Amino acid sequence: MDPEATAAYWFHHNVSDWQPGSPWAHRRLDESGIDDVVGTVIETDAPRRLVLTWASPGEERPHGPSRVTFELKPYGDTVQLTVTHVNLRDEQELRQISGGWSFVLSNLKTYAETGKALSIPA
Repeated sequence: MDPEATAAYWFHHNVSDWQPGSPWAHRRLDESGIDDVVGTVIETDAPRRLVLTWASPGEERPHGPSRVTFELKPYGDTVQLTVTHVNLRDEQELRQISGGWSFVLSNLKTYAETGKALSIPA
């Protein structure tokens, strides 16, 4: 994953060497070096599958960090992307994270189709 490409549609750099066991960070674009989300790369099977842990820096979760799986599969002449985010605390966290994923994935689709991202909502 190219940090500059992810910045275009996610408005954060996703930084890692993407090897299983390596750390990854969801780093702000403002050059502050602040990571809003951190985790560990659990599994990579490029370009088909990526599994990451997901937590705020320093966050202690009683059942461990949440986990995100990205899967790409051929779908006719296109590609299907499935994102699964599990081990969330409760319904409130599910609603919050679902809204974020909806925006990121819509923006990714727009970026892939047009080369331009959606604007950040005010």
